[in-house]
Amino acid sequence: MADPGEKIGGGQSVKSCCKFHWKGKISIMIPIITSPIWLYALMVENRAWLCMYLVVNMALFWVTEAIPLYLTSLLPVVFFPLFGILPSDKVCSYYFSDTVVMFLAGLLIALAIEYSNLHQRVALTAILLVGCSPRRLHFGLVMVTGFISLWISNSATSAMMCPIVKAILNEMETEKIFSIYKTQEEEPVEEGDPPHPSTISMAFYFGIAYAASIGGCGTLIGTGTNLTFKGLYDTRFPNSVEKVDFPIFMAYAMPFAVFVLIFLMYFSLQITHMGLFRPNSKVGQEVKKGTEGKEVVKGLIRQRLNDLGPMSCHEIQVGLVFFLMVFLLLTRKPGFCPGWANFLNAAAIGSAPPVFFCVILLFALPTQYTFFKFCCGKAPFPGQTLDACLSWLYCHKYTPFGLCFLLGGGFALAEGSQVSGMAKMLGESLSFAEKMPFALVISMCLLISLFCTSFASNVAICNILIPIFSEMAIAIKVHPLKLTFPSALACSLAFHLPVSTPPNAIISGFTGLKTKYMAAAGILPTFWAFLCLLFTGTVWTTVIYPDTSKFPKWAE
Repeated sequence: MADPGEKIGGGQSVKSCCKFHWKGKISIMIPIITSPIWLYALMVENRAWLCMYLVVNMALFWVTEAIPLYLTSLLPVVFFPLFGILPSDKVCSYYFSDTVVMFLAGLLIALAIEYSNLHQRVALTAILLVGCSPRRLHFGLVMVTGFISLWISNSATSAMMCPIVKAILNEMETEKIFSIYKTQEEEPVEEGDPPHPSTISMAFYFGIAYAASIGGCGTLIGTGTNLTFKGLYDTRFPNSVEKVDFPIFMAYAMPFAVFVLIFLMYFSLQITHMGLFRPNSKVGQEVKKGTEGKEVVKGLIRQRLNDLGPMSCHEIQVGLVFFLMVFLLLTRKPGFCPGWANFLNAAAIGSAPPVFFCVILLFALPTQYTFFKFCCGKAPFPGQTLDACLSWLYCHKYTPFGLCFLLGGGFALAEGSQVSGMAKMLGESLSFAEKMPFALVISMCLLISLFCTSFASNVAICNILIPIFSEMAIAIKVHPLKLTFPSALACSLAFHLPVSTPPNAIISGFTGLKTKYMAAAGILPTFWAFLCLLFTGTVWTTVIYPDTSKFPKWAE
């Protein structure tokens, strides 16, 4: 900061102003630049254009983040009633819908797993079982990260795995098995900055970041993008016969968007960063040498596992409640047979009640049951209360409540665009795609999703694109699921930039790796993601949803 008496030149003053105050300027300029849409809406007296004005402004605010993402998501609460599109009570109901509550409950379950430290025990045990040579270790870390990310947020998974990877790599460096940093000649860094991770080290960090993003696609609660899609689809097509429920979602996403893609990503990093099929290369030789020191790594993993001690009553209970949640979600309405919700249908039971029931259990169950021996005993009695399996203070500190606003804002936008007529207007403008081959249409949707999600929040991009693709599907007489489902999954698969998704940002900040390496490493995974999702959209959709082969009557 300049001294008060120091004079700053005109050019320097403008530069400083733009650098530190650009968000304020952008937040004023965006509504002014887009004001012709608002003026045109007033001239033609059409609510569709008023809705378009709000949607365009929110999209630009989401992409630029000139104002916080979560605050942008609350704009419909103010402007939909003012524009005469939706009443306040209707708008606000979307911010705490069944889907939003399910998302919040999923976050709390994930926090309970972290609170008990169960996730670390699962990760270390799985790595020990897979093996500790560099290639097996890399495979184990990728698969464990992908599995954990199915159930807890991808950012929490990445943050948990980074210290584990660092401890393993430091042990490799200590034992002189392979170098974990680049030399100053290979990658110059400024004086005082930490050395840059080596090619092999980057393979481990990229592996856990990409696996966290891919794993999050596998279940409804894996990432906010999945639940955003479900909410947008249910809001736009409430009469849809084909539902997006927990078991159906897993059956759709797991085979190709998760299993096949995570294997292809692993092999891509093995080829590009760990010398697979290049045994005589420098990296290949280092990996071969690392195989000889696998016992050292196994000892380190076993030591970290022993440090956790025996499995506590707290961990056991959290694990049991977690399995109960999965069981309740899978059996609520399996699709191929009646579920428990069909027998308890005094009122419609969504996905939120079973998940929140498990959350309530976690707040009710104690971490241990030693108090039983005092029930019929004599003094002295314990002087403090026992902790529950989940602490509200912990939840309050670590739960990203703003994400609920982000989801709700998207759902409110979807309803507003339909009621105002903007959705129909948009669909008619996209009817040109009707003459294009379906494979080309879905390829275009996937490429747009993969490109846009590289530069902005996954959930925000999903909120912007899925309503557009829904209207495109209606305009070209294609079942909406065939365009929207694979495109929604694509919104989570961002591999190129630190800003693309939280796992990328976490490993970038944790290791200090340069963006150019991430941009290059993400090329092959992005290519495989496109192919896997293209196959999912064109072939697998008709397997899971047989009736999507024709345009449904409820969408006419």
